[in-house]
Amino acid sequence: MTVRVVTDSCADITTREAKELDISVVPVYVRFGEGVYRDGVDISSDEFYRRLTTDPVHPNTSAPSPGDFAREYQRLSRETDEIVSVHVTSKESATHGAALAGKEIAQKGRCRIEVVDSRGVTMWQGLVALAAARAARAGYSLNQVVSVVQETVQQMRAMAFLDTMRYISKGGRLGKAFSAVDSLLHVKIMITLREGKIRPLGLLRSRSKGLERLFEFVRSAPQVEDLVVMYSTLSDDVRELVDRTGSLFPGVVPRLRQLGPGLGVHTGPGAVVAVLQEAGESPETRSAPA
Repeated sequence: MTVRVVTDSCADITTREAKELDISVVPVYVRFGEGVYRDGVDISSDEFYRRLTTDPVHPNTSAPSPGDFAREYQRLSRETDEIVSVHVTSKESATHGAALAGKEIAQKGRCRIEVVDSRGVTMWQGLVALAAARAARAGYSLNQVVSVVQETVQQMRAMAFLDTMRYISKGGRLGKAFSAVDSLLHVKIMITLREGKIRPLGLLRSRSKGLERLFEFVRSAPQVEDLVVMYSTLSDDVRELVDRTGSLFPGVVPRLRQLGPGLGVHTGPGAVVAVLQEAGESPETRSAPA
């Protein structure tokens, strides 16, 4: 039987990608006060950002429950006996832990389930899930798909520019020192992912300098297999960044995607994220599985 792939909505893959590659997406929850919404089901990204900038109540997100994952695993176990579940970094979210707990509930029969930490967010996680699904479609076994996932995680890099520190400070991701700086200076910030953890790279005064840092980040990569430019709210300078990065690596066409609520609750409006996968051996170019 074909290995089935599960991820959560923090991966920011499109509905079309999920359908074409048969990826099951378990939604995270978005909360505005007493209102609770399933990401991508009950609330769209556009509606989320509209409310983020107009609603007096600051939103938060929460992981799917172990029961959410268990139900999806049990449903898939009627179609396959091997599942690989790829999730947002465990250093920044409880989702990976919920998936592990869901596995313990669901894994009572013949179906084998492997839960993997992508060590990333948004399309970092998304590209890892897509690589898993392509390997599964190519006929790889569960162990081989997990190996592809682990290799892909090592190829991933990301850098982000936040136009405001207000939202990430509210989420407690940077600590009191950065919150105090923001309240006094209203500066902007560059952040990155290292060992699954969101870490600050430096403060900036202008948006143009932030986007230039992202361009230099992409340009410094030796070889790129895939590139995604993520935005929370689209603007002309983001389109310009996509055009500029598109000229750096022949054969690589940057994708332009919107950040979902999973990360958007921390980035706020005006954020831009560059996610790249350094070149490696893809499932399509490897020898057929034994």
